[in-house]
Amino acid sequence: MKKVLTFGEIMLRLKTKGNERFFQSPEFEATFGGGEANVAVSLANFNMPVEYLTVLPENTIGDECLAELRRFGVGTEKILRAPGRLGIYFLETGANQRPSKVIYDRAGSTMAEAKVGDVDWESAFEGVDWFHITGITPAISRSAAELSIEAVKEAKKRGITVSCDLNFRKNLWKYGVEAKEIMSEITKYTDVVIANEEDCQKSLGLTLDVSVEEGALDTSKYEKLTETVMAAYPNVSKVAVTLRESHSADHNGWAACIRSAEGFYVSRKYEIRDIVDRVGGGDSFGAGLIYGLRTYGTDAEALEFAVAASCLKHSIPGDFNRVSVKEVETLKNGDASGRVVR
Repeated sequence: MKKVLTFGEIMLRLKTKGNERFFQSPEFEATFGGGEANVAVSLANFNMPVEYLTVLPENTIGDECLAELRRFGVGTEKILRAPGRLGIYFLETGANQRPSKVIYDRAGSTMAEAKVGDVDWESAFEGVDWFHITGITPAISRSAAELSIEAVKEAKKRGITVSCDLNFRKNLWKYGVEAKEIMSEITKYTDVVIANEEDCQKSLGLTLDVSVEEGALDTSKYEKLTETVMAAYPNVSKVAVTLRESHSADHNGWAACIRSAEGFYVSRKYEIRDIVDRVGGGDSFGAGLIYGLRTYGTDAEALEFAVAASCLKHSIPGDFNRVSVKEVETLKNGDASGRVVR
């Protein structure tokens, strides 16, 4: 099997202890995370060959980040090094009716400074048949956006399947260009779109009668949403949309839907209570979908695997989803008891 290549920025993650507020105590938990790296780690945990492409700083923090990726079995040979800094994000985990909070400190990072011409795409795409990108990296700087557009164009030249998680981040689009200007261009070269309702509206500029703020979700509106995306971008062969009912910071309903030539399908819904960490939940869904589409015979089965994988991620601290195929399939096949495995 050829490899999956993911491309984007990985950051140093500094999280408050437990559910503390920022600087309630003088301690942070230091790990690494970032959308495309999270997908790579999940795929490696599923024993799928995967490589990750980014630009890391030439310092000890960059060295440790590289070592962490290698520890999970992610291919790192294509990672570039440059003078500079690693981006950082600060996380305060919410509880009950208090939401989690993320603060970014990633301006001027080595990935934000990366530009067209820095990557040898012939070498980067060697042995690759699936390329994954998100809407986060194009949001960090104009040069990173231009490099992201170059990446999907180069992938399509080589007949590589492209998946893109639209991942709208309003606090990142600060360099004078609206998200839809860049993301609509990237989507023109995308085969598999992964999104939620807000992503489709803010990243692609589509006007839709769905709201991320709603409680219970009307799946008929999501059927129309996926239809609208595919009508606007006829090159897209599949659209997968996550359906999150956010009852509180600790309690979410979680499901997803997918549209393709096979039709429209809605997954089973999980009631996730006592959430440990929802950051990286969308990335774990994306990784599960990539694995499922490359492994199972139908989109429906691939979607059920992705939703189950992401459901389990909500129980795991950190950005990375540390679960195996067997654990995901156990949940996917109906065992949600949480009983001790002996």
